[in-house]
Amino acid sequence: MRGGRSFPVIPLLTGLMLLAWPFLVWFGLAHNGLHWLLPLMALVLLLRLGQARRHAGPMRYVIQSVALAGIALCTASYVLKAHQWLLLYPVVVNLVMLAVFGGSLWTAMPLVERLARLREPDLPPAGVAYTRRVTQVWCGFFIGNGAMALFTVLHADVRLWTLWNGMVSYLLMGTLMATEWLVRQRVIKKEKHNA
Repeated sequence: MRGGRSFPVIPLLTGLMLLAWPFLVWFGLAHNGLHWLLPLMALVLLLRLGQARRHAGPMRYVIQSVALAGIALCTASYVLKAHQWLLLYPVVVNLVMLAVFGGSLWTAMPLVERLARLREPDLPPAGVAYTRRVTQVWCGFFIGNGAMALFTVLHADVRLWTLWNGMVSYLLMGTLMATEWLVRQRVIKKEKHNA
């Protein structure tokens, strides 16, 4: 520990595992290794759940919901000896994200605005409108990505499922994040120019 802070091992482990979920499932199926991999995945998610309960940020409930969904799917897959439950994880994650982001549109402050206010508490009206639009864009992304994830499950081709959920969806998400960042810089620049 340095400066009284510990290295966040549990969030790092769970973050890596969630990113690698499609490849872990593919590996477990290809090498008949799900019998030992499932309890390990559930344990890491259980640790993440415990850590998330101590987190107070706006993403707390997202982290908890995603961890609970992963634990439930690992348990169902292990008990029922049916790997199809694991394939539903990306679908469930997109549904959870859609519910959180979409649900926040019906509140006084959408999720993206709450996140933006962590950095800039006095967000100008243009910023408020912008964050609402970004929240809507992310909802559209979660609908499209979740629908495609469900298609890969129903198509019953593990290679296609792994390709989409382990690579293509991350590339699309990264592209959306980068595009949003570029647009945000233009909005900030325009706001400063008009001030």
